[in-house]
Amino acid sequence: MKRLDGKVALITGASRGIGRGIALCLAEEGADIVVNYRSHPDEAEQVAQAVQRLGHRALTCQADVSDRQAVSAMMATAVEHFGHVDVIVANAASQKHAPLIEAKWEDDRRTFDVTMFGVYHTCQAGAQQLVRQVTSGHPGGKIVIISSLHNEIPFATYAAYNMCKAAVNHLGRTLAAELIRYHINVNMINPGWIDTPGEREIFGDAIIDAGAARCPWGRMGRSEDIGKAVAYLASEDADYVTGATLLVDGGMKLASSVLSP
Repeated sequence: MKRLDGKVALITGASRGIGRGIALCLAEEGADIVVNYRSHPDEAEQVAQAVQRLGHRALTCQADVSDRQAVSAMMATAVEHFGHVDVIVANAASQKHAPLIEAKWEDDRRTFDVTMFGVYHTCQAGAQQLVRQVTSGHPGGKIVIISSLHNEIPFATYAAYNMCKAAVNHLGRTLAAELIRYHINVNMINPGWIDTPGEREIFGDAIIDAGAARCPWGRMGRSEDIGKAVAYLASEDADYVTGATLLVDGGMKLASSVLSP
């Protein structure tokens, strides 16, 4: 018996990177998967095929999470296809970094629209669906927000992204308080520096390949590190955990203490 047998999980931004790792880890634990993507249909289909090879059902669903109507339609499609949704993972994000005095508004606005408002839309639509299910006799569900160490450390040149991540953590705590009476858990994960295609596009292979030397654990984080953490929070093992933030950063937050004399 796997921890997520019979569950359906919807993961935004699941075609690559952290989202892909989450989708595969949840499938390994027994879940059927809704693979949301915006602009990588081939990679989304590859994730769906990997889920199916693990013996579970998969549905690819294109939607830009910054679009409220698209998110609502995605949720309705998932429920129509599977009959219910049990786990909502708000993972999709967007970022461009520059000093605030040089930042382009169109870049920061896109960051806000996806990384903050996209999480809001996903969590609201997911919470509404989970509450409907609870009131009709279905067990409570789980919402997991993928935030960032940027919520805790104001990294320079990331003002918009830092702001978004701080906001979504507080959103998660608020939603957790509102959904307690339904026994719907809401928790956040703060990843550290994770080796993903997106990070390689931003920084280049040389910087990412050298990143392990800057990580106290001796290696970069991997998408499956976050996926395993989500699997825990999505399972009955975490039924008494809500409104919490799980730091999965290989000790990055502790780096100043580790390196001090």
